[in-house]
Amino acid sequence: MAKWKCSVCGYVYDEEKGEPATGTPPETSFSSLPDNWHCPVCGAEKSAFSMVSEETPSGPAVPVIWKCRVCGYEYDEEKGEPATGTPPGTSFSSLPDDWRCPVCGAEKSAFSMVRQDDRAHESAETTVSDVLIAEIAARGINLVFGLPGTSSLGLVDAVRKNPAMRYIVVRHEENAAMAASAYHKLTGKIAVCLTIAGPGATNLTTGLYDAREDGASVLSINGQVETQYTGPYGIQEIDQDAFFRPITVYNNTIYDRKMTRLLVNRALKYAILYHGVAQLSVPNDIQKQSLDARFCRREALLESPHILPDDAEIRKAAAAIDVAERPVIIAGWGAYGDGEAVASLARRIGAPILTTYRAKGFLPEDHEWVIGVLGHSGSPQARKLATDADLLITLGVGFSKFTNVPTDKPLVQVDTNPVKLGKGPDTIPLWGNCALTIPKLTAMVRVRNPEHPLKEIAGMKREWLDQLDREADTDAIPLRPPFIMKVLSEVIPEDAVITVDVGENQWWFGRNFRMKRQRFAMSGYLATMGFGFPAAIAAKLAYPEKQVICITGDGGFSQAMCDFVTAVRYNLPIVVIVLNNHQLGMIQVEQLMEHYPNYGTELLNPDFAAYAEACGGVGIRVGKPDDLRGAVEHAMDLQVPVILDVDTDPRRFP
Repeated sequence: MAKWKCSVCGYVYDEEKGEPATGTPPETSFSSLPDNWHCPVCGAEKSAFSMVSEETPSGPAVPVIWKCRVCGYEYDEEKGEPATGTPPGTSFSSLPDDWRCPVCGAEKSAFSMVRQDDRAHESAETTVSDVLIAEIAARGINLVFGLPGTSSLGLVDAVRKNPAMRYIVVRHEENAAMAASAYHKLTGKIAVCLTIAGPGATNLTTGLYDAREDGASVLSINGQVETQYTGPYGIQEIDQDAFFRPITVYNNTIYDRKMTRLLVNRALKYAILYHGVAQLSVPNDIQKQSLDARFCRREALLESPHILPDDAEIRKAAAAIDVAERPVIIAGWGAYGDGEAVASLARRIGAPILTTYRAKGFLPEDHEWVIGVLGHSGSPQARKLATDADLLITLGVGFSKFTNVPTDKPLVQVDTNPVKLGKGPDTIPLWGNCALTIPKLTAMVRVRNPEHPLKEIAGMKREWLDQLDREADTDAIPLRPPFIMKVLSEVIPEDAVITVDVGENQWWFGRNFRMKRQRFAMSGYLATMGFGFPAAIAAKLAYPEKQVICITGDGGFSQAMCDFVTAVRYNLPIVVIVLNNHQLGMIQVEQLMEHYPNYGTELLNPDFAAYAEACGGVGIRVGKPDDLRGAVEHAMDLQVPVILDVDTDPRRFP
């Protein structure tokens, strides 16, 4: 009996043993095999085999790898198997006949030798995944939120190997997408979501929709099943191109490894220029393929364009401002970061400044020209100014129904999106960036005496602040939200970063919290509960030196609390202030406004403070007004993740 070796893959056919995988019985000579017989490992023809002489050994045995055809487990002769006590250097043939796969229990006959080129990604200098992650890192993107799994292993390993990348493993993919959205809202930089195919991808949806609705640039990278398994009834396989199409500004799958760099750059370009979500799916088998980045096409990236209206259009707007007797400025998210320019315009034309909710704090709310928020969470003084104005100057305003800008008035409207221009019938549209347009406009308008409007603004602010002080009941138990917001306004540092959830906590924050120079993030147009806490994780990663405060309700926090342990794991000192009113308070109010009875709004809550302790953080309960200030200050001093469970009155006004 002789042995015959395949010159292509190294497989050895032993005439004495036959080949169980092909049903060839023992003691079948090689010459008696049919002429169309092929190597069971690589498919090479019979002519590729040569006899191995017993008298002339072919050299020392080279350790090989054997793969279970049932579950995919691989036995490496060089490494052995610590789980079963098999020492390194143990050949597969020397394993006992009753040896079984340590993963699925399959018999030895279920194993076949693995060709070396099937494992090229193990020895290749770079793989598709390596090139993809390196390209992202080269663009200054270094933060990845996600959860690893079967169809993303190559991508996750590339993140592991790249020293520029930081991988934050969350407990639910929705929180990964929420965090990535918040990261861009706070920093203007892109973060990555990295998940598996199917359920991992679908779990991203709410967070990615938040980014889409609020114009946050996010890159979503998702594993996909191996190309041979795409199509109906594949395990964890969905048509991800179709699934992500309504959410994204760019959406593709990498099927050709040579397109890796090109598609990554194209995805980033779309995310940046169109202010939205770009998605790339990478099949599992493509992730592992070897790739030399030098042979890949690449595109240049562009930053968001700088747009400036024509001088003639700006002069037209300036002329309208000059003849207006009661001009009012409304600053929106598009003017965030341009506070001083807006203040200069207000000072020159004597116009009070109102803000949308998202622009709250773009200037300190004690600034002499700032009245505050316009809309459902704003003051009656802001509403009166907008109603009495004979010209509204809107700067990067989204015109949501909750801001309720009176569009029947003459408007000077500045926006970078031409589709949003012309919100009213009497509008002078200025298509441009606020940062460039406002200084040009300021230079063209006439200077007015600011004395009278400043006195009017100061009087209105005193009237509103007096009302807020009267609302802040210092004795009420459970604690009243106006009192909670007053205390938080006084103790949260001026340079803190605040994240706000959706619900009654958000309404009270917009109305009663007095912003200084803090930054804050919220879910704007999608208005999704559960945003506040993952946003706080993103905030602490973006600004590790700053105090990060999450203001949330019991309903909103319950949707994201699984990742409190993530803050503990990565040592992210976040103070979570839960306004615990045992209600879906905002829904309760909406039912009241629509004359429905309250139904389905009561919540049975866990002990949030005990939960914090169980996760390895600190939990503090606050049930008395006198304890709140000290509890918040103590929580900020601890420098660990903290949950403040604040017993809160569910009524909006008693």
